[in-house]
Amino acid sequence: MKFRFWGVRGSIPSPGPRTVRYGGNTTCIEVCTDDGTLIILDGGTGLFALAQNLLTRLPVQANIFITHSHWDHIHGLPFFAPLFIRGNRVRLHGAVDPVTGNGIEHVMGVQLQNSYFPVSETQMDATIEYRTLTAGMPIGVGDAVVANVVMNHPVTNLGYRITCNGKSVFFTGDHEPFYNDYPEGDPRHAPHQAWMDQRQRQIDLAMEDVDALIMDCSYTIHEYPAKRGWGHGTFDAALATAKRVGARTLYCTHHEPTRGDDELEAAFADALARHAPLPQGLKVVLAYEGLEVEVCAREAVV
Repeated sequence: MKFRFWGVRGSIPSPGPRTVRYGGNTTCIEVCTDDGTLIILDGGTGLFALAQNLLTRLPVQANIFITHSHWDHIHGLPFFAPLFIRGNRVRLHGAVDPVTGNGIEHVMGVQLQNSYFPVSETQMDATIEYRTLTAGMPIGVGDAVVANVVMNHPVTNLGYRITCNGKSVFFTGDHEPFYNDYPEGDPRHAPHQAWMDQRQRQIDLAMEDVDALIMDCSYTIHEYPAKRGWGHGTFDAALATAKRVGARTLYCTHHEPTRGDDELEAAFADALARHAPLPQGLKVVLAYEGLEVEVCAREAVV
């Protein structure tokens, strides 16, 4: 199994000379399982470049898993060229919207309204299928199993774990560390803490011993207090998580769009220094567009 980053920025595309090394496209990750099954995690603007690449690999059978419906994770979907070619099949997976009750089909329906996009779904010649997922219920996709868990974000965000022949990748989408809104002594503090602890155990279990942990690292610990409640993580929180769940490699992504490449590297180095030395066996990588990783099975412990 291997995966490739096609978009690593968060919130809004940020192309230009300051982001040329790591890339300015928003979230999109291509996963190719051992039998060649194509799984795509999120459809940010990085999906456009992936689509152009896939035109050399026709016909396309793609399984797109959307973590959540914020724009930076879906606005590449209408520009996914394989949708316009007969003989291709695209399955779009994601959560139900608890506010409207809509399934995953709403992320296409909203964007393809005539006021926002000139082409309707009826003009897309590929076979398009929608699969609304049940939280906590894994599904089989080719030779892989895709499990999900609800992360911490202002809208429902599913983190996905892809397991294939003993190898595993977990992608958080957008995720903020849990925090207690209520001070100690407030009667609401203890029950809220118990709820947070339960949610954290569920997430940690879904990440446990994962080979590749791909996490939202939007902010530094100094920036985070002003961004609290926005639904995003920090480098330090991601490092702490990787240590806690026994991840093999941590990939830091969803880079803050105002942060140039030099600033990004400095923030990354600062966080690593605070967490040094890393546990034996843990590797930490700053994700960039074009980074391709082959996931190898861990050696058996005798």
